[in-house]
Amino acid sequence: MSTLDAILNTVAALLCIVGAFFFFVGTVGVLRLPDFYSRTHAATKCDTVGAGSVLLGLALLQGFDPATLKLLLLAVLVLISSPTAGHALARAVFRGGLEPWTRPGHRTGGGVS
Repeated sequence: MSTLDAILNTVAALLCIVGAFFFFVGTVGVLRLPDFYSRTHAATKCDTVGAGSVLLGLALLQGFDPATLKLLLLAVLVLISSPTAGHALARAVFRGGLEPWTRPGHRTGGGVS
């Protein structure tokens, strides 16, 4: 194994580990966060960063191959569609009247009193 192969394998492994970490944190966020908007945020970050990192890591491991192009196109599709879908869902629910969760006893509104 050459030095370049070792570096590529290390970078690919780090990308896959980062992706797995974001999948784990996003899943915990979906289970633990209090309202729809927070959960949607966690799910889209989990999907976008997690899947994007794993797919890029797999593309590096694959090398120059037609399958690499498929992995990269899939990564681009996930990077575009996941935030767009999350935004569309949150906007539709907000327009439907679901208010964002606020801490009990916490004032809403901006600015310092």
